[in-house]
Amino acid sequence: MKTREEQREQIEDESQVYNPNPYQEEEDVEAISPWKDALKQLRKSPLAITGFLLVLFFIILGFVAPFVSPYEFDGDDPINRLQPPSADHWLGTDDIGRDIFTRLAYGARISLITGFTAVTGALVFGTLLGIISGYFGRWVDMLISRIFDILLAFPSILLAIAVVAILGASLTNALIAIAIINIPIFGRLVRSKVISLREEEFILAAKAQGMKRGRILLHHILPNSLAPIIVQATLGFGTAILEAAALGFLGLGAQPPTPEWGKMLSDSRDFIQLAPWTLIFPGVSIMLVVLGFNLIGDGLRDALDPKMKN
Repeated sequence: MKTREEQREQIEDESQVYNPNPYQEEEDVEAISPWKDALKQLRKSPLAITGFLLVLFFIILGFVAPFVSPYEFDGDDPINRLQPPSADHWLGTDDIGRDIFTRLAYGARISLITGFTAVTGALVFGTLLGIISGYFGRWVDMLISRIFDILLAFPSILLAIAVVAILGASLTNALIAIAIINIPIFGRLVRSKVISLREEEFILAAKAQGMKRGRILLHHILPNSLAPIIVQATLGFGTAILEAAALGFLGLGAQPPTPEWGKMLSDSRDFIQLAPWTLIFPGVSIMLVVLGFNLIGDGLRDALDPKMKN
């Protein structure tokens, strides 16, 4: 029979086999939040990076416009009208001698500000209405949903034209029109997300603890609805810029001499054969900036959607 002291020594020997260094501290395991993981996935996407570089290029172009061009965007020079690209005028001149590169650079400011302002307004009001509709339901949901259906029943550009026709042709009214036609898109997206969240166990637990509705909406519903909102907002930037260009082309957006890309296309359509560069460069600029936002939106969707991850 082994004594107690011998049994204790045997147990210590066996424990050393399983833990050779009992004084070694356990390694800390760093937890990765979903947002950090999404950012990591986004950095690995070549298309998203390409889109980011395209958008960044136009942001920088708009910011440095007064410093890189010796010309004024509204300074006409009839003697040098419809000049092809040269060392003096990198992208040529338009029908009244204005430098196209200068107008494109200043136009980048207007287009990006237009997209950001319109989408921000649509996001705020659409998210608010979507949360109210999805969370409270009943007659509130029915009323807000019918408003969304009415707005979505019209083609977006026709509805924007109608709003601008009522308010008057200007860049500010074009922003309001673009925001209005995008509100139901955000509203229905948020509404569907809220409906799927309001019956989740953590929401029911918060209600059981007596948490107020406002706090539930701000601390639980809204944070869990951010992923699709961010993706739609990114895609909406490109759509808003395209819609602003369409209104400008029709003469319902920015008014002369404001260098807005859609208005530049409209002013150049009569010279498509004589001076095609007056039409090509604004058109390519619109295409590239919209493409950049779409690529970023697609990358965000793949990074934030768990179903899209390998």
